[in-house]
Amino acid sequence: MTVAAIAHRGLGRLRHSAAARRTLVIGLAVLLLLVMTLAATIGAAGIPVRRLPAALGWLSADGDSAFLARDRLVLWTIRLPRIAMAAMVGALLAAAGAIMQGLFRNPLADPALVGVAGGGALAAAAVIVIGDRLLAESGMSLPFWLLPAAAFGGSLLATVLLYRIATHENRTSIAVFLLGGLAIAALSNAGIGMLVFTADDRQLRDMTFWMLGSISGATWNKVAILTPFLVAMLALVPSIGRGLDLLVLGESEAFHMGVEVERLKRRAIVLVSAMTGAAVSFAGIIGFVGIIVPHLLRLVLGPGHRILLPASAMLGAILLLGADTLARTLAAPAEVPIGILTAILGAPVFLSILLRQRGLTGL
Repeated sequence: MTVAAIAHRGLGRLRHSAAARRTLVIGLAVLLLLVMTLAATIGAAGIPVRRLPAALGWLSADGDSAFLARDRLVLWTIRLPRIAMAAMVGALLAAAGAIMQGLFRNPLADPALVGVAGGGALAAAAVIVIGDRLLAESGMSLPFWLLPAAAFGGSLLATVLLYRIATHENRTSIAVFLLGGLAIAALSNAGIGMLVFTADDRQLRDMTFWMLGSISGATWNKVAILTPFLVAMLALVPSIGRGLDLLVLGESEAFHMGVEVERLKRRAIVLVSAMTGAAVSFAGIIGFVGIIVPHLLRLVLGPGHRILLPASAMLGAILLLGADTLARTLAAPAEVPIGILTAILGAPVFLSILLRQRGLTGL
């Protein structure tokens, strides 16, 4: 028996074992805690693991009291907000990708790849350049809440437009979906380019943040704003899991099995838009997280969304936490844009999915 056959049989057993799936989810939760702990200790101002409990306020400092003030300042002001932001953004992007793949029944669907994230970034960039100028003329500063609201609206508009383009007579064309997504992404990039051309130096620095992706601006205020999106996702995502499972069989079959298909689509579109818009508004465009994570988990867990969605959120958080830790340590004291790292990791995976799809279709 070949290694491939043994691996395929092992994956098949794992996929159909409820106990194994629960074990994997628990393992992801433990791994997430370990990665968060590791990320808290690594950085330009390193905090050894033995000093971490004291910095968190769990234990007295004892012999390391000289470092206590510095450790607490670094941990609570810089590192913990960044860890929380990276974990939430990764969870939102990965879960949004899993929902979009289930909605369009296509493993190539990804909010960043098909223009949904680009729509949010374009709206956010328009607020940075145009909104900032209009408010500056009246002597007002840019309201902090306006940026995530604009990113959500842009992502929602791009998602609805993409769905309208790809759906005809209640049938969604995968080819039109992908091509339409590329067109929306191109238009978004063109709009961002025009805004870059007209931006001043300060606005240009902010625009670069959106195009390359970064978690460096994380603060507790931003974490507090992003948290409701994550809580809403955790509350609403389980309600669409069964519908997405049945939608794999086809829209008419799902309808006859009791799924309100159009309502499910609307709810899924709003969820994807909200999660993507929230992530983009604080971290910029970070690609491939929404395509890598659900695809890898489907190989192990199978297509069931009720366990795939929370597992995707956890693995997405782990992936982006790891990428952000690398981003701030590879070229320290400088920082590598996190979008570059996720693209380096995600592009080969995306190509492998394309080649696998080509093999399945016989092209």
